[in-house]
Amino acid sequence: MSELKRILVLCTGNSCRSQIAEGYLRYFAQDKADVYSAGVETHGVNPRAIAIMQEGGIDISGHTSNNVDEYLGIEFDFVITVCDHAKERCPIMPGNAQKFHHNFPDPAKVTGTEDEIMQQFRQVRDLIQNYCEAFVNEHVCECVR
Repeated sequence: MSELKRILVLCTGNSCRSQIAEGYLRYFAQDKADVYSAGVETHGVNPRAIAIMQEGGIDISGHTSNNVDEYLGIEFDFVITVCDHAKERCPIMPGNAQKFHHNFPDPAKVTGTEDEIMQQFRQVRDLIQNYCEAFVNEHVCECVR
């Protein structure tokens, strides 16, 4: 039996993109990985991120917004930054974690009507979902549903 992989997803405020990625990585990896998310700052979990994940049947309402400093004592197998700002400010993580980066658009910065904002959240959610599914298949297990 292989050892559980530890994955940390980093973003600026740990409110949207990293929370969505944590939800999908947990979903796709099932019991093959311990998944955490954090920010270089903490902004709280965005209610729109919770809502759009709920649309797909994934509940992230119990997630918390955590600062990356809380995880400096954990050796991760993978650290994924989901925005350029977090990549630039990411502290040196202990151990030999493989680092990955994908700069997803920030849906929290979109302005417009509520429908326009939610549509942008859905588009970013779908991009992150596809990335997480491929990541799990390639690096964790071939257990994607």
